[in-house]
Amino acid sequence: MADKKTTKATEVKTLEQLHAELATKRQDLIDARRSHVAGELANPRVLTSTKKEIARLLTAIRAAENSEKESK
Repeated sequence: MADKKTTKATEVKTLEQLHAELATKRQDLIDARRSHVAGELANPRVLTSTKKEIARLLTAIRAAENSEKESK
């Protein structure tokens, strides 16, 4: 079996930073989809990886919001 490398986040981001990064990734996904339809996208795996990054960001945002609610 191959060793899977896991990375841990070293930088703690605020909710505003996470929301800004989410908006950027969503725009990147829209652009990638548009270029894929036009036949200009060289690597279609970009679509999958971008969707996964969006899901990770949404998970991080939800966790941060839940921890913020619990601390109050």
